[in-house]
Amino acid sequence: MPDARPKPLRWVGDSRKQIQRFPEPVKDEIGQALWVAQEGGKHRSAKPLKGFKSAGVLEVVQDFDGDTYRAVYTVRFKSAVYALHCFQKKSRKGAETPKPDMNLIMERLRAAERDERERRTT
Repeated sequence: MPDARPKPLRWVGDSRKQIQRFPEPVKDEIGQALWVAQEGGKHRSAKPLKGFKSAGVLEVVQDFDGDTYRAVYTVRFKSAVYALHCFQKKSRKGAETPKPDMNLIMERLRAAERDERERRTT
C-alpha cells in the first residue's frame, strides 16, 4: 500500500530558478508531472530519459509556441523526488538531449545521491 504522504521535492542546482522562467502552461504541466511523481505515480507525459540504465530518471518534454522545454527528475530514492535539470532545448537537430545537458544531469544525479546518503546518516 502506497504511503499516504507525498515525497518531498528537492531541487538540484539551479533547476528551480530555470523552471520559473518557463511559460505558465509549461510550468503547469511539469508541476503536475512532479506532483504525480511525489505521490508515487508516473505522469502521462513522463518518459524514461535515454542513456540511463533504469526508468528511475525521467523527463517531461513540453512544446510551447514553437519552443521545447524539458524537465528531468529522478524517483530512484525512497525519501524524495529530485528535480535535476530544467531547460529550454535550443538545438533544432533531432530530439536527443544535448551532451552538455546530459553531463549536467549526470553530475546532478550524483549530487542527489550524495544528498540522499547524507540525509540517511543524520
